Amino acid sequence: MSAAAKQKVQSIIDENPVAVFAKSYCPYCRASKQTLTELGAKFYVVNLDQIDDGADLQEALQQINGQRTVPNIYIGKEHIGGNSELQEKKTQLPALLKAAGAI
Repeated sequence: MSAAAKQKVQSIIDENPVAVFAKSYCPYCRASKQTLTELGAKFYVVNLDQIDDGADLQEALQQINGQRTVPNIYIGKEHIGGNSELQEKKTQLPALLKAAGAI
């Protein structure tokens, strides 16, 4: 994994109120995006399977937060986790998204 990949991941996290690292075919990723859409959140999606450096970015995510699986979700630069963790926080999400400037 390159330092450039780690820097790119960190930039995406820092520059977006909500960042979702996903894969286009992943049902859990779709569920997370659907939940965020229903709440009216603005979010940035990186489909790791559709970009050349996707595997490097996935490795960088694992180094940054210990999670390799997708979706890998950040709200307000805080690592939320995956779809299960997002759904568990459903009642807190409006406040988290508002604090992050996503709604």
